[in-house]
Amino acid sequence: MAKEGFFSRLRQGLKKARTGLTDRVDELIKYSDKIDDDFYEELTDILIMSDAGVKASETLVEKLKERVEKANIKDAEKAREVFKEILVEHMNVPRPALSWPMVMLVVGVNGVGKTTTVGKLALRFKEVGRSVVLAAADTFRAAADDQLAIWADRADVPLIKHQMGSDPAAVVFDAVSSAKARGTDLVIVDTAGRLHNNKNLMDELSKIRRVIDREYPEATVRSMLVLDATTGQNGLNQAKEFKQAAEINGIILTKLDGTAKGGVALAIRSELDLPVWYIGVGEGIDDLQAFDAKQFIDALF
Repeated sequence: MAKEGFFSRLRQGLKKARTGLTDRVDELIKYSDKIDDDFYEELTDILIMSDAGVKASETLVEKLKERVEKANIKDAEKAREVFKEILVEHMNVPRPALSWPMVMLVVGVNGVGKTTTVGKLALRFKEVGRSVVLAAADTFRAAADDQLAIWADRADVPLIKHQMGSDPAAVVFDAVSSAKARGTDLVIVDTAGRLHNNKNLMDELSKIRRVIDREYPEATVRSMLVLDATTGQNGLNQAKEFKQAAEINGIILTKLDGTAKGGVALAIRSELDLPVWYIGVGEGIDDLQAFDAKQFIDALF
């Protein structure tokens, strides 16, 4: 029942994206008498308009064309099923297994839902029996500490914070010291969300990383970039900048329920070669879910 409930929430959360992307694909299938160059060109345009980006769109359609010709498929409905398989393969990027202890750095620009995502992650891991410490290293945004404190209370986990304007690396130092002393499994760090091309921010992330490597060498470090799906190609540009300046291990894609352009997930995979670890499909605590390529594509279609 739990799995069906998750799929139902995922499908509901992707309602807008389905209307924008899959309904157009289905309309193309319905009115296509044959699979020809016009069919492929129209499919490519649909993907690009859904924020999949030119590179991913052209690559995916070319793969479809190859498989259709190889299998001598004439029916557009059958081509749709083959295309779904290609999309699952495209999104199914293997990610390393979680290992403990771990420090998870959560990065991203302001407004993407970063602090909320940190709180939801704390709840997820707490529910499966992991001990968690939160670090309020976004010391420059006035409401960040208060917002994170609410989530720490909800998850019933410790929160390490300093005064506003303090050195974020000092907060992380105290957080990893606390984790070592308590034998905690996971430290989740909420980092400052200033502009992605701000050199000071990237220097700050580097300093935080040095503190972790020096003080907590036994911990696995994962850097997760939170992206707002509604920002589309602009979000993708942010991700490129972050990836160039800092080590990013995966993507957390939020607000998928708020966009009709769900193709941005396809673009992230193609342009960044990074796995999507989690997706947000609603405001509820349980609406941040581990990403599963097949479930995602099934719900989208």
